[in-house]
Amino acid sequence: MSDAPVAVRAVRVLGRAGVLRPVDPLTGLRMGGALRRWGKGLAGVVAAAAARDGDRISLIDELGPVTAAELHERSSALALALAERGVGPGDGLGLLCRDHRFFAEAAVAAGKLGADLLLLNTSFSGPQLQDVLQREGARVLVHDAEFDGLVEPTPGSVLRVLAWQDEPDPGRPSIDSVIAAAPAGHPDPPAEPGRTVLLTSGTTGTPKGARRPPEAPTSALVSVLERIPLRRGDRHFVAAPLFHAWGFAHFGLGLLLGCEVVLRRRFDAEQTLATIARQRVTSVAMVPVMGQRMLALPDEVRARYDCSRLRLIALGGSAIPGDLAVRLMDEYGDVVHNAYGSSEVAIVSIAGPADLRADPATAGRPVTGIELRLLDADGREVPAGRPGRIFVGSEAAFEGYTGGQTKESLDGLMSSGDLGSLDPEGRLRIEGRDDDMIVSGGENVYPREVEDVIGSLDGVLEAAVVGVDDEDFGQRLKAFVVPDGDGAPDADAVKQVVRDRLARYKVPRDVEFLDELPRNATGKVLKRELR
Repeated sequence: MSDAPVAVRAVRVLGRAGVLRPVDPLTGLRMGGALRRWGKGLAGVVAAAAARDGDRISLIDELGPVTAAELHERSSALALALAERGVGPGDGLGLLCRDHRFFAEAAVAAGKLGADLLLLNTSFSGPQLQDVLQREGARVLVHDAEFDGLVEPTPGSVLRVLAWQDEPDPGRPSIDSVIAAAPAGHPDPPAEPGRTVLLTSGTTGTPKGARRPPEAPTSALVSVLERIPLRRGDRHFVAAPLFHAWGFAHFGLGLLLGCEVVLRRRFDAEQTLATIARQRVTSVAMVPVMGQRMLALPDEVRARYDCSRLRLIALGGSAIPGDLAVRLMDEYGDVVHNAYGSSEVAIVSIAGPADLRADPATAGRPVTGIELRLLDADGREVPAGRPGRIFVGSEAAFEGYTGGQTKESLDGLMSSGDLGSLDPEGRLRIEGRDDDMIVSGGENVYPREVEDVIGSLDGVLEAAVVGVDDEDFGQRLKAFVVPDGDGAPDADAVKQVVRDRLARYKVPRDVEFLDELPRNATGKVLKRELR
């Protein structure tokens, strides 16, 4: 495609979303100056928003609203205060926080310092956290007071600053106290922008740090907004955790568009519905398990909350279980969009409501600008309908892991680490992780298809299938099933439904019932624990 049509498309999409809109010349000059000073990353987005309309609400958390000007001024004061304490360009700023204003202030301050922002998983164990802080060269750790016990072993050379505190402790440095003591003004922009480092799930061992570019390519932004109808003026509830790529991306998108970003520290299914109703939320970004838990509430509980203003539910971060997308749309209208991607390859594909009605488990079609290939073990493309390893060409791919490694690449395309297949309409379906494939008696079994069949049974909330060692077959299938209230099927019924719909070698030999599946903070099932 030539440059002219690309530019026209970008203007059309960004104009429709509200990123591009008319402003008076003086405001335009101020915004341009802010972007030249701070770049087009998070710091520049916040500075430009303050220049455009500083009194406009940028975010709303449990403490109330925060305007664009307040976020800009407080993040600058925090950056100046940290600079006085020796934090500078290239240093690591670890952020171990729930979703609230102090997370936002620290993230923007890191950009103004040129520090590398380390987004730390709130479910990390103590040893994992300490390993990451040491490996990434953290100079400062901003954390909520609830994590005091977790961070206690942190070396004294790492400056600790409290973020959220239920009970203020005047004897310890906090974001509020260091801002209060900071000099007036704004820091000088760094010579080199810092990076955002997203930590992999790290369900065992030390998580890897995925280093993201300081600015997302405009083409990637256009491709996402072309398919996900997030708009300026939305009251956008980011229910997904901000330390995760999906939540952090929506936080940045919301600020860029001039949305009022709604944050809550912890997820609770009923409180999420209450927040949507009370705050008149029009769009929400969540991981699939959150939608699952909302629908698991009794009918009379869901009926208490008016969610009629909701026009977008953006799902991402993990695979959609069973027919969740359809059940969400039956409840809230055809407003569900599902995105597939990763910290390494960014957004690959997006499914809209029509796609999800056709195939509730689809990851949709590749977004514009993405090159997608499904390859077999020898690097050859697989026929349509057959599972293959997903390889992606993307301008928004990560810069590599902080430890020096990168993802496997073939012919300039990067592995996502997943298996997928394409249907006749060109929609991508995720079959699971490429290391989750089960080889039983010489036959390849992809757990996702077995899980979907079991999940379709009445009385089943969700299921996970893993391979366990078997002397005769190498591996055999074992299913873990979470019942959905009364009337749950027994093990024989679970096996029979798989036998009726799939090949015999895909029938689980063992079935175990659990109250819930083990998950990490972003809702991904921890299959290593099940094994």
